[in-house]
Amino acid sequence: MTEEAKTSEPQAGSVISVVGPGDGETIVLGNTRMRVLEDGSHTGHRLAIAESVLAPYTQGPPQHRHAQHDEGFYVLSGTVRFTVGNDDYDATAGTLVMVLPGTPHTFANLSDQPAVMLSTFTPDLYVQYFRDLQEALDGGRPLTRQANTDAMSRYATEPATDLA
Repeated sequence: MTEEAKTSEPQAGSVISVVGPGDGETIVLGNTRMRVLEDGSHTGHRLAIAESVLAPYTQGPPQHRHAQHDEGFYVLSGTVRFTVGNDDYDATAGTLVMVLPGTPHTFANLSDQPAVMLSTFTPDLYVQYFRDLQEALDGGRPLTRQANTDAMSRYATEPATDLA
């Protein structure tokens, strides 16, 4: 493979983007390690893709809703608990969970083994949210609920606070 083919940087006249196993932007959010495989820069911002590794016993974000993007989760290994409204779904390897705009949701790894999932964001709106969270956590600072809510609001997302 040529050096040009390995890069994830857009190339003039490119018709393909290749991100190798060790490539991509890494975002660390507490016990979750995310590798951004496509941030939207190669897809006209129609699609972003990230691989996330959830450490054992990792709680996800507060339940929330996206107003402007679909979010997909494909579980590659382990088991991820998705909470959608008041319903729980345990997704094992090979399971795809699609969350449409306006649907309250969250996820967690409740097991003693890591879980790995591939996430899609259509359009790519939400990738910058993860970058913002990483910046907010720099230096070991805790993420307050208000700081998280403020970050969500910049990306057409809000906490789902009206659940029974």
